[in-house]
Amino acid sequence: LFGRNYFNRYSAPETEDERAEILAEAAALKKSAVAYMHPEVGVCSEDATLFGRNYFERASAPDVESMEEAEEKAKILAEAAALKHLARDYMHPEVGVKTTDPTLFGRNYFNRYSAPETEEDEFADERAEILAEAVALKKSSVAYMHPE
Repeated sequence: LFGRNYFNRYSAPETEDERAEILAEAAALKKSAVAYMHPEVGVCSEDATLFGRNYFERASAPDVESMEEAEEKAKILAEAAALKHLARDYMHPEVGVKTTDPTLFGRNYFNRYSAPETEEDEFADERAEILAEAVALKKSSVAYMHPE
């Protein structure tokens, strides 16, 4: 019995360069996915030759800002901060909701003392299956939201 090795023969095509290109593309895709999923991290440049001119803080920039412009700027910045907070809440639902207002309250109808404590076996089994499926869905959603 004998066999021919098609991968280690002298006439085989070069695959090391192709493998290196695929790994480089995968690393670039991972970097793009992390940048997309976490915009709060910001952009950092690795090339020292990259530069840009700041037209807003240069010496020849106009220093005059009217009162209306200042109010509009403050309003826009407040809206941007609120949108950032909402985006962070949307992208990270595991954080939860926190409140500091002592007048806010809610009634729990499931854990109260007057709630009926009977649960049949078939409902308990179905509930256990549903909770197991929920745990699996949560695991896959965490893996989707955090690919790194």
